[in-house]
Order: sequence, then structure tokens, then C-alpha cells
Amino acid sequence: MSEEAEGPRVHRGLLGVHFERSPTTFIDGKAGDLRYRDYSIHDLAQHSTFEETGYLLMKGDLPTADELAAFEDELKAGRALPDAVLDIIETVKDAHPMDVLRTAVSALAPFDPDNDDNSPAANLRKGIRLTSQVPMIVCAHEQIRNGRDPIAPDPDLGHAANFLYMLTGEKPSIEAAKLMDTDMVLHAEHGSNASAFTARVVTGTDATLHAAVTAGVAALSGPAHGGAAEDVMRMAQEIGEAEKAADYVKSKRKNREPVTGFGHRVYKAEDPRARHMRDGVKKLSVEMGEPKWYEILAAVVEAMAPYARHGVNVNVDFYSGVIYYLHGIPADLFVPIFAVGRVPGWTVQIMEQWANNILIRPLLKYDGPDLGPYVPIGER
Repeated sequence: MSEEAEGPRVHRGLLGVHFERSPTTFIDGKAGDLRYRDYSIHDLAQHSTFEETGYLLMKGDLPTADELAAFEDELKAGRALPDAVLDIIETVKDAHPMDVLRTAVSALAPFDPDNDDNSPAANLRKGIRLTSQVPMIVCAHEQIRNGRDPIAPDPDLGHAANFLYMLTGEKPSIEAAKLMDTDMVLHAEHGSNASAFTARVVTGTDATLHAAVTAGVAALSGPAHGGAAEDVMRMAQEIGEAEKAADYVKSKRKNREPVTGFGHRVYKAEDPRARHMRDGVKKLSVEMGEPKWYEILAAVVEAMAPYARHGVNVNVDFYSGVIYYLHGIPADLFVPIFAVGRVPGWTVQIMEQWANNILIRPLLKYDGPDLGPYVPIGER
């Protein structure tokens, strides 16, 4: 039967469909290449900081020293939550952290001085403030739900180090802070993933930046998008010892079950972000006196090596969960940490959508019954 007879082709999940142009993120899934604008993710992970990367994404290029200093001041000035939002966090403290985060981001909107202004300059200011406020929400909730007062931010600490400090109450080592910073750089943006696309759809209705980010958080809360890091740590605990990894993988493959942390919707080669997490996990696990977690992950990678030729390669979330675990961070905060790093990416996607906005309205191909007569209710 011809395509005309069958009707329009359906691209389930919009797989392979380009719906817009973007100068922000380049991804070559076959080659395993990722760039933020014209910079390789490898150069950014090795040499840049989250603050520099956030500036690059939101403002278009890497900053000068003076521009970076001013941007860092903007981020530090945004490290505050209205008392009313803290009260809301207290009220819903027993909810899952992603539900708390979604609620608090939405609640921030009326307190933002630019809430009703959707100009590029206003959206940039809102995005910068949210970049600082999202980690404040995550950290405040962690303290409040454990019966403690939120920890005040330290103006002498950078974004990643301050996040760890407010979350754990202890100032991290230089190496630990750098690894968390790298984690945030790697998660800052990734094209039209589920949460970014959701944010664009909401923006397409002329909704505000806070509404779009709230929707992005909601999309990220689904385990198919943001849950891999938590699942990988659970898998490592289930395996228990590196020597058992091969049998674990063999059992999973025999039962046609996926091995968590392998495979990606876009990448058929190794996720280019993964290598930077791999080296960091190895160093941090030794520093924290728990090298077995890295050894278990390395053994899983070795056992999965034969499947790499089929495009089933390790992804960035394979290593992230162990980093968070080694810091003593509860597993239900792993996805919120993903959101902490992703705010600059959501912001630039929203700003790009506003720059040439259009209502995003795809079609559904009807496959229900043919037209029939209406039957009055008394005759049914």
C-alpha cells in the first residue's frame, strides 16, 4: 500500500524529527560529539567552570575575566528565597524532592520583579536568578525535612561548592567541588531532550519563563528522563562486589532486561560526557575511602563491552549517582541535582523559542472507528 493510501507517516516520540533550528547545542550521536555553541564538551569539562558555561549558554560566548566576575556576582545575588516560598517548602516537606522543586519554582514567579516581562533582557535576568534559586530550593528542602534550618549560602564559595555546602553542612574539598562543578557543566544543556522540549512547548503558548521551567522540572521528574543516576546506584548496591558484575550483566541480558546506565536516545557511540565522570568517580571514591563503587562500575562496563558495537554504550548518568552517593546525598535528590545543573540550558531554550515564537502544535493520526450514526441515550 502506498504512503498516500496509508496517510501521513507517524514519527512516534518525534524520533528523528527536527522541529526548530538552534545555535546552542550540536550533537552527533553516531560520532559521540557534543558541543555547546562552538566549544567541545571535552574542553569545557576540563578547563571551564559551571559559571563560565552558564554564561556561554545564556549570553552566547565565553566571558572575559571582568564579565565572568560580574556574572558570578549576579548569581550570588540570586541566592535567596522569599519567606513565603520557604513556608511552602515547609508545608510540602514530606513530598518527593522533585515535587517540592516543581512547586517552589512555580511559587517563585509572583515574587520575581520581571515576572510579567518576557523581553530577552528580562528572561535572561529571570534565568540567572533561577540558576541560583533552584539549588537553594533543593538544599532548603533537605534541611527542612530533617528538622533543621536552611544553611545560609557562603559568598566566598562558587556555585558548585556552595551547593554542596548548603546541602551537607560541610565545605567540600577542592577536588570534590571541582567534580560537582564538572557534573553541572556536563548536564547544563543537551538539545531538545524531553524537559527542554516541554519548556519550549509551554513557551510557545506565550507563557512565562517560570511556567516553562516549572514544566521542564515536571518532565524531568519522570524516571525515563531523569532517573538513571538513582537506578545506577541501586544497581551497584545490588551487585555489591566487582566480582559479581559479570554474572549480573549476563543474567540481565539473558532475560532481555536493560542494564541501567547504558544506551541513549541520541548517542550510538559512548556518551562524550561519560569519560569526565569516570575519571572523577575513580578519584573521589579513593578520596572517600570507598573504592569498591568505582570498581563495581568498571566491572559492569567491562562486562557490557561486547554490546558496544550494537550502540549500547555507557552514558553520563552511569557515573553521576555514585558521585552523589559518596557525598552522602540521599538517592531521592539525584534527579533534583540534575535540575540544578540544567537551568541555564532550559533558560537558553526558552529564550530561543521566544526569539521567533510559534505555537507548537503537532498532529495525531486518527486510527479509530469510521463515522457512525449518533444513537440517542434511550436507545443505547
